[in-house]
Amino acid sequence: MAWFKEIWGELGPGEHRSVALLREQVRCVSEALQVIEAATSGEADATDAHERVVDLEHRGDRARGEFVRALASAVAPPLDREDLFRLSRSVDDVLDNLRDFAREFELFAVADDGVFGTTLEAVERAVTQLGEAIDLIVDAPDRLGESVLAANKASNAIRRRYQEAVARLLVGTVDAPMLKRRELLRRLDVVGLRLGEAADALADGAVKRHH
Repeated sequence: MAWFKEIWGELGPGEHRSVALLREQVRCVSEALQVIEAATSGEADATDAHERVVDLEHRGDRARGEFVRALASAVAPPLDREDLFRLSRSVDDVLDNLRDFAREFELFAVADDGVFGTTLEAVERAVTQLGEAIDLIVDAPDRLGESVLAANKASNAIRRRYQEAVARLLVGTVDAPMLKRRELLRRLDVVGLRLGEAADALADGAVKRHH
């Protein structure tokens, strides 16, 4: 059995490379959120923020490309290949929408009035929960199901914060600045939907793992 141990010693860590690359994708999302929060609060220039988020989106794309190659060559991935692929694609969609938010925030030149704060905080919580769930794929798979439920719940909360923010907007005058804010809030709502899809993919993988 020495040959088996030798092969497993080489194969085992490599099989987890796909999870490491998923973590890198989520890190890109988290960093993009920090940049966007700084821009919307007035702490960072909108143009600089957009450029930084574009760089992070490119970094995320590279991680996704490596993830696809790693998944294709994995002999025994930690979860179902299709579910891992869906998870990675959804995280990529999140990053794409954050890039678009940063671009539109720059183009619209919206003044800071605190309208995005609570929704962005909800997005940040959902991303954190998703990242923690991904960590458990390898580190503690027996706790994955519970963690995925928390990630899904956090993703659903984004829609509520979005609805509340839109309700506050609609109390005021319907003008160009209001419509710009409405478009940006809708972008964050889409981010929430994509995060929910990522959590669903991870939940499907967790269920299959235990059957």
